Amino acid sequence: MTEPIVLANLSKQAKAATESVDALLARAIGRVRYLASENDEVSSALLDREQTAAHGLAWFATCAQALRQMQGWAERLESKGRFGEVERLTHQIAFGEYLSQIVGGIPMSQHEIVRPWDLGLSPEDLQETLSPDTLALARNGNSQAARMRLVELIRTMAGDIVYGATGLDDELEMIREQFRRFARDRIEPFAHDWHLNDELIPMDVIEDLAGMGVFGLTIPEEYGGVGLSRTAMVVVSEELSRGYIGTGSLGTRSEIAAELILTGGTEEQKARWLPGLASGEILP
Repeated sequence: MTEPIVLANLSKQAKAATESVDALLARAIGRVRYLASENDEVSSALLDREQTAAHGLAWFATCAQALRQMQGWAERLESKGRFGEVERLTHQIAFGEYLSQIVGGIPMSQHEIVRPWDLGLSPEDLQETLSPDTLALARNGNSQAARMRLVELIRTMAGDIVYGATGLDDELEMIREQFRRFARDRIEPFAHDWHLNDELIPMDVIEDLAGMGVFGLTIPEEYGGVGLSRTAMVVVSEELSRGYIGTGSLGTRSEIAAELILTGGTEEQKARWLPGLASGEILP
């Protein structure tokens, strides 16, 4: 019997999959902790010795979090009646691919793949934690038919800023549109020449970005920032990167520096550095 392109019980399978992956991740954390511990405490020397497992565990945890967040996105859209075919296919394909990688190997680079047994997991661990729904979604989710159908739908959306519903609120969608216009008008026409001529991004572009608050999006207002969420920062970086990857990374570097100072700096360091980062006067 041929499976339908969009799986009929997708929501049920995806919810079961997130629970299965969380259960498997809990076992992986325990196994890697055991490998890297001495006298019930994590040892830096053993962690270095077991760095493949530690690195792989971080990738596994990232995949698990991605699935959780995507499932939350799907449930929110479904509750609002906005979970259409594009969204269902995106959800299904992503789950199918990530689940297949978790079971068969997560590519950390072109030549470094972490498999369950690298994390101390056994075949019994997979059998005991991965439900039939999870394995069915891994097997059928990322099918060629699903990918072809999604591409077919995307081709009808030429000119759209994004494909499908993002689930973002109106304020974030307005921010997206604002920076999409900026990237289209101020970056895209010139980016190729900047690249060919090995030129730095012009200061007038940087000054305009600073004036739009790009360098202080998540910095609190008391330090000269805008005080928005990290989601806003991601939206802005995404839209600027559409124009040119170099402009997309300008703000994120400042945000990373600001985050380090906010979480680990003294009040004197915050007062000294954060206003300059927020204004764009200091560019890391």
